[in-house]
Amino acid sequence: MANISEDGNFTSKLNQVLVKSPTGIPAFFSALNIFLSLTASLGNALILIALHKVSSIYPPTKLFFRCLAVTDLCVGLFMQPVYATEIMSRIITINMNVLLTKSLRSGSAWILCGVSALTSTGIGVDRLLALLLGLRYRHVVTLRRVRVAIICFWLIGASCGAIWFMWSEDISMKVISILLSLDLLIVIFCYTRIHFKLRYYKTQVQDHAVLQGQGNGRKIPLNIARYRKSVSSIWCVQLALVACYAPWGIVVVLYLNEIENDVAWLATETLVYLNSSLNPILYCWKIREVRQAVKGIIR
Repeated sequence: MANISEDGNFTSKLNQVLVKSPTGIPAFFSALNIFLSLTASLGNALILIALHKVSSIYPPTKLFFRCLAVTDLCVGLFMQPVYATEIMSRIITINMNVLLTKSLRSGSAWILCGVSALTSTGIGVDRLLALLLGLRYRHVVTLRRVRVAIICFWLIGASCGAIWFMWSEDISMKVISILLSLDLLIVIFCYTRIHFKLRYYKTQVQDHAVLQGQGNGRKIPLNIARYRKSVSSIWCVQLALVACYAPWGIVVVLYLNEIENDVAWLATETLVYLNSSLNPILYCWKIREVRQAVKGIIR
């Protein structure tokens, strides 16, 4: 999420974009963010209620989903309406403290961006531990330890916001870029390890079935199939996060190399916020228990 301040960098960049661009472009992005604000707020509120009703998901794993839904809800309730107002303030006169609003939104953006990325990484690590630890998983990954991890995520996110307020925006962008890169590497490692481990289990099960017959080998493939489905569901959520954040990361790299791209800031920031509206859809699509709970709530 782009950082905006009045020290001549991001603020001047956005002002140039809105001055040079036709009025319809900022108006379009402002209206789009208002619409996405409604979908993110309603969608994630439904997801939080549904997760409260679902009992089949292991509580520590469900807590990770709740944390991700809370950050998305904050984006919908606060970030996007303020961002839409910022854009419109360059087109029409709005009675507001633009500098203070930008500072609060940008600092909050760093916090929520960091927490979302860290929570997504935590979900990937959780799925890897579930595969590697087997029966010991529930003794190692407990609700108390996940709560401590999430508190650490919020502290790290708050530190990212503090860096933005205390130092230059170039330093804060580099720090958040390093954080997101590390998160991405950890997620790639987790799912690569999961992929090869599942292939090993599949081969092991096939050999076991050949040696001892199908009767003794049925329980293992059933558990692996259920685990594979849960990994697929979570992988879709994390893939959507990468797809929405990657274009913004490219624009940041271009900016740090003094390569300008007019409306790219508006488009990529809106794409980052779009992720908060996509996640509830992915939860309902890929997680059957959540989908059923949401249907019950709507009825």
